[in-house]
Amino acid sequence: MRHIITILLQNEAGALSRVANLFSTRAYNIESLAVAPTLDASVSKLTLVTTGDDLVISQLTSQLRKLVDVVSADDVTKTRQAERELLLIKLQVTSANMATVKALISATDGHTLSTSGTQIVAEVIADEASISAFLTNISKHAEIIEAVRSGTLAI
Repeated sequence: MRHIITILLQNEAGALSRVANLFSTRAYNIESLAVAPTLDASVSKLTLVTTGDDLVISQLTSQLRKLVDVVSADDVTKTRQAERELLLIKLQVTSANMATVKALISATDGHTLSTSGTQIVAEVIADEASISAFLTNISKHAEIIEAVRSGTLAI
């Protein structure tokens, strides 16, 4: 099962490495990782997505709480109120498909950031499943030159 773990972490050198190491030594993959400072510059919020059964993830979360740099760690999978991911995408579009592609971007509440000739740069903010579906759909109408995803954020 997919789990989203949020961690408040002291903003110090090596803190992120210790968290990643905990997963690595237990052979668990981190599917996505997003880290940014909080309103308190000495603390960062880390949002991590991994897969595993509930018992193992509960044990990992308990072990995270024991790390010296960790302020708090919670599996918010079942309690989260909002989950989002950012996609930035650069597309090569034919003139005939330009309107269709722009309509698909708008239909996902995305925004066209720039258009230069037959290239479009757009952003889409949605949950992971919606972004994956958007990528599948848009690839039928335009060539994806580059796509960058932020990883999941949850609150």
